[in-house]
Amino acid sequence: MNIPISKPYFDKEELKNIVKPLKTGWLVQGRYVQEFQESFASFSQADFAHATTSCTTALNLSLVSLGIKAGDKVLIPSFSYIATANAVEQIGAEVVFCDICIDTFNIDESLIESIIKKDNRIKAIIPVHLFGLCANMPKIVKISKKYNIKIVEDAACGFDSWINKKHAGTFGDIGCFSFHPRKSLTTGEGGMLITNSIDLNKKISQLKDHGASKSDRQRHKEGGSLLPEFNYAGFNYRMTDMQGALGVCQMQKANKIMKMKRKIVKKYNESFKNIDSLKTPYVNKNYIHGYQSYVCLFTNGEDLTFLTKSKIDKLNKKRNDFMDKLEMKGISTRQGTHAIHTLSYYNKKYNLHDKDFIKSYAADRLSIAFPLYPQMTNKEFKYVIDQVKLILGN
Repeated sequence: MNIPISKPYFDKEELKNIVKPLKTGWLVQGRYVQEFQESFASFSQADFAHATTSCTTALNLSLVSLGIKAGDKVLIPSFSYIATANAVEQIGAEVVFCDICIDTFNIDESLIESIIKKDNRIKAIIPVHLFGLCANMPKIVKISKKYNIKIVEDAACGFDSWINKKHAGTFGDIGCFSFHPRKSLTTGEGGMLITNSIDLNKKISQLKDHGASKSDRQRHKEGGSLLPEFNYAGFNYRMTDMQGALGVCQMQKANKIMKMKRKIVKKYNESFKNIDSLKTPYVNKNYIHGYQSYVCLFTNGEDLTFLTKSKIDKLNKKRNDFMDKLEMKGISTRQGTHAIHTLSYYNKKYNLHDKDFIKSYAADRLSIAFPLYPQMTNKEFKYVIDQVKLILGN
C-alpha cells in the first residue's frame, strides 16, 4: 500500500468549472477570481481579499504596501518554511530570527519584546500560524501597538484556524494564505491576502497589478480604450481565472473538507495517545486548529524540557530511521519544516549556528508530519497506525 503525505480533494465540480474561463476567453482577474476573493473574505470575516500567485508573493506585496524597505528589519520565527524569510530578503530588508515554543511550533511571544527593545530598525513582525495553529496573536498585537510595529500574518497553513472566533490573518495589518497542493484548499499554486484597511486595500489592488489605477474588469466596464494611470512601480501577482474557478469550488466544499480532516485528526490523537515516542499536536484553550498538516514531535519517550544539540542530534538519528522504515512500507512522512537559521543562505549571511535557536533546531530535527487528507480511507488509516506501532514496538 502507498500512502501519500497529502492529496488534494477534487470532484467533478472542479473539472466542470476550470474550463469555463477557457470558453469565455477571460483568463486573468475575471469573474471567478472575484467570486473566490469574495467567498474567502466572507469565510475569514475580513473586509477585503486579494488573490495572488502564491503566499510568497502575498507576503512580499504585504511588506511593500506597509512601507517596509531596504535597511529595515523584520522579525520572524526561525522555524518556518523558507518563504517567510525569502519574502523579507527579496525587498532588501533584513531578517531577525526569534525562537519558538516547542509545544506549539510557533514564535515564542515571550521573547519578542526583548528583541525589539535591542533593535529600533525592526519595523514589522511576521508571526507564522504553523501547521494550522494560530500564534499567540492577542499578545503579539499588544506588543506591536506598544512599539508601533506592523504585523503581517503568515497564515499559509492557517485556513479555518481561529482564536476566540477570530480567524487567522485578521489580527494584524494583513494576513497571507497559500493554496499549494498540500494545503487544505488548493488552486495548484496561488495565494490570498486579506486586510480590514481601506487604504491598504486600495494600494494592494494597484500594486498586485503592475501599479495600475484601474483593473482590467473596471476598464472593461468603462473607459477601456485608454490605458490607466500607474501610481506605483508594481508587480504582476495576479491569479488566473482558471485558478479562481478552482478556488470557488474549493470554498464551496471547505466545511466538508475541514470536517473530514478533523475526523481523521481525532483518530490520530486517539491512536497515538499511549505511544510515548510521539507527542501529538498541542492546541491552546479557545483556539481551533486548522490542521493543514498533522505534525508530531518525535521524543523517543525522553523529556525535552532541557535541550542540547547533542541530545537533539541523537534523537534525530532515531527519528530519521523511523521515517525511513515507514517509507519502506509505502507510508510518506515529512519533517515539519525548516529551522531557517540552519539553511546555508541564512546561516552564512547572518553568521548563525545551529544552537542559536535551539527549540527551532529541535523542531526541525524531531518533527514528523503524518499522512493527512480528507479522502483517507479507514483501510489506509489503519495501515499507517499498524505500521507505526509495529516499528515503535507498541
